[in-house]
Amino acid sequence: MNGDVRVPPGPGIPTGLVIPAAELTEQFSRSSGPGGQHVNTADSRVQLSLDLAAASFLTEAQRERVLSRSAPRLSGTVITVTSEKHRSQLKNRQEARMRLAQLLREALAPPVQRRATKPSKNSRRRRVRGEQRRSEIKRNRRRPRLD
Repeated sequence: MNGDVRVPPGPGIPTGLVIPAAELTEQFSRSSGPGGQHVNTADSRVQLSLDLAAASFLTEAQRERVLSRSAPRLSGTVITVTSEKHRSQLKNRQEARMRLAQLLREALAPPVQRRATKPSKNSRRRRVRGEQRRSEIKRNRRRPRLD
């Protein structure tokens, strides 16, 4: 299995990216949950880490974008992905690499600009009618006046 991770082309990365295997750190441990005797002997859980500050494949602009958009997931400048979905270590390694590629692809995508729109006349009328109906309902809850 080639250790490089390929990030497919997408918004913000028109040619895609290749993360060299030398920049990835993998750790293996035992998965949680049931599994009989196998679970006590096999280190099938995979933790895949990448230090974004030292990543050679990112431009400075891409690095800033990834660091700012992935901030909640980061520990310092290191992004970590864990996979224990499968019983096989190989499948978990592939799953972790796919997740890392997906996270980077989403973080590198430029933010979607909101297009300002104006409410239509009909939608304004509906809103005002709804407010009037609600006002009438609340007005009818009051105690009747004695005059």
